[in-house]
Amino acid sequence: MRLRIFTEPQQGADYDTLLKVAKATEDLGFDAFYRSDHYLAMGDSDGLPGPTDAWITLAGLARETSRIRLGTLMTAGTFRLPGTLAIQVAQVDAMSGGRVDFGLGSGWYEAEHTAYGIPFPKEKFGRLEEQLEIITGLWQTPTGEKFDYEGTYYQLKDCPALPKPYQERIPVLVGGFGAKRTPRLAARYADEFNVPFGSLADSERQFDRVRAAAEERGRAASELVYSNALVACVGKDDAEVARRAAAIGREVAELKENGLAGTPEEVIDKIGRYAELGSSRIYLQILDLSDLDHLALIADQVQAKLS
Repeated sequence: MRLRIFTEPQQGADYDTLLKVAKATEDLGFDAFYRSDHYLAMGDSDGLPGPTDAWITLAGLARETSRIRLGTLMTAGTFRLPGTLAIQVAQVDAMSGGRVDFGLGSGWYEAEHTAYGIPFPKEKFGRLEEQLEIITGLWQTPTGEKFDYEGTYYQLKDCPALPKPYQERIPVLVGGFGAKRTPRLAARYADEFNVPFGSLADSERQFDRVRAAAEERGRAASELVYSNALVACVGKDDAEVARRAAAIGREVAELKENGLAGTPEEVIDKIGRYAELGSSRIYLQILDLSDLDHLALIADQVQAKLS
C-alpha cells in the first residue's frame, strides 16, 4: 500500500504553501503529491488568496522536487482543449524527468464555470471520451507522423503530435462511480482506477465493475492499479484527532465513517480493509495545509508500519 498526498488548493492556498507541502511530501517519504483542479472554493471557505492553476503549479513543483510523482485528481476536461492539454502535460512530464501521472475527469462544478466564464456543456462524458482518445493518441503517434481525428466534439488535422512526454507512457487515471460508461472508459484507457471518497461497499462494487470491463475488453483485470481517495484526520490520541477535525470544520464521527480518521492504529486498520478489496494506493486528502505535523505523524506512525 502506497500513500499519496492530495490537496485542495481552491479552498485557500498559494503556490508557496503548496511548495511547502510538496517538499514535506517528498522529505517524509510519501509516494506522490496531487492536487485538485478547481477555480472556486466550496463550502464556507473564502478561498483566499485565490485559486491557482493545476498544471502551472505542477510545472513549478516539477523543478523544485526530485522524487515524488505529480498529478491531478482530476484535471477538469471542461477547462482545456485536448490538443493543448496534451502539450501541457507532456511538457510538465519532461520538466519533472518523467514523474507525471495524468488524471482526467469530465468536470462537474458548474458554479466555477459560471464565475470564470468557462462554458459548461451539457454533454460532458462524450467529450471526456474523445479527449482521452485524442490525448493518448497524440502521445502515442510516432515522431514524424501526423495525427488526424474526426469526432463529434473535436477535430484535428495534420497535427504533428508534439512534444512527446519524457515517459514512454504517462500513467492515465480514470475514476468515478458510473456503473457502465466509466468502467468501460477505464478498461480502454486507464492504468489506474480511482474511487473518490467512497465507502468500502462502494469501492468493492466499482472495482468489480472495472475488473469485469477490463476482462471484457481483453485486458487482465490485474493490469490496472486500483486506488481510493479519502479525507485524512489522524492524531496521536483522541484529543488531537478532535483538534484536527475542528480545524477543518468536520465532526470526528463523520470523518471516521467517511474517511481515514482516528489514531494511527485505527487508520491502519481501515486502510487494511481497503487493501483487502484490491486497493494499493490511498490518496490522503489533506485539508489543513498549514499542519505539516499531521503529515509527519502519518509518515511515522502509519506509512512506516504499512511499508
